[in-house]
Amino acid sequence: MKLSEIAAHIGVSISADTKITAINTLKDASETELTFLDNPKYAAELQHTKAAAVILSEANAALLPKGVIALITPEPYLKLALATKLFAKPLFEAGAPEHISDSAQIMPNTYVGKGAKIGANSIVMSGAYVGDYANIGDNTILYPNSVVYRDCIVGNSCIIHAGAVIGSDGFGFAHTKTGEHVKIYQNGIVVVEDDVEIGANTTIDRAVFGITRIKRGTKIDNLVQIGHNCEIGEYSIIVSQTGIAGSSTLGRNVVMGGQSATAGHLSIGAFATIAARGGVTKSIEGGKTYSGFPLMEHKEWLRLQAKISKLKG
Repeated sequence: MKLSEIAAHIGVSISADTKITAINTLKDASETELTFLDNPKYAAELQHTKAAAVILSEANAALLPKGVIALITPEPYLKLALATKLFAKPLFEAGAPEHISDSAQIMPNTYVGKGAKIGANSIVMSGAYVGDYANIGDNTILYPNSVVYRDCIVGNSCIIHAGAVIGSDGFGFAHTKTGEHVKIYQNGIVVVEDDVEIGANTTIDRAVFGITRIKRGTKIDNLVQIGHNCEIGEYSIIVSQTGIAGSSTLGRNVVMGGQSATAGHLSIGAFATIAARGGVTKSIEGGKTYSGFPLMEHKEWLRLQAKISKLKG
């Protein structure tokens, strides 16, 4: 798509006919992609972006690298939302799967979309949905009514329990000055690596751009929500009713207890444990156990509870 066509659609004046193939982050955008800057904390990444063009405010235009085209607007995030719709893929494409292994078992009343792949010895049970161009590895089980949206990847030896949804849209909206909510189309994917188990009615959102990734050996309980662009480290354990907000990064072997949660855009270090109902609002180092809200080290939380119990007396 020509950049001038995109600009016209989002209401920005520009005449450049540069070809744009996709939208991506400041950090990852290539010479044929469009990106944006809205949050000033990412201004340093703007100076090094390789994107063809950037949607941004006039105040940040001076930071652009030479040769990068500026789409100037007082509402970069809203204009990004309008642009994402142009690159949204169709919900359905008519056609046959690319490959279903002869040793795979596909039960009646399933859907396997165009270009999808099902690996050796995998089982897809009744009511399961495998979207267009999705890829299911070897020895993987999709239980009844589990869903893998288009383009998403599930590795080898995984178990996806009933009602789990892999690749649903992340919760992303820009807001107009008068309070309307404009959808940011989620054009990335989910990658579930090998030996992952995902519990019943758990949802894992696809990325806005790029990948939401569940790394090897992770075990996720029932009724867990993982937001867009998260990365869950190897062999982590996520217990029921946990909510992980978008763009959170967990190191390997992180444990999150029941009803714990994170705010977005933070990191949890390897081998950290978050006790039940713990609320993570900022990045924390690994190798420790944390509790409570506001979050603190578990031993401090225990001391605090002991003092509170004495006050009651």
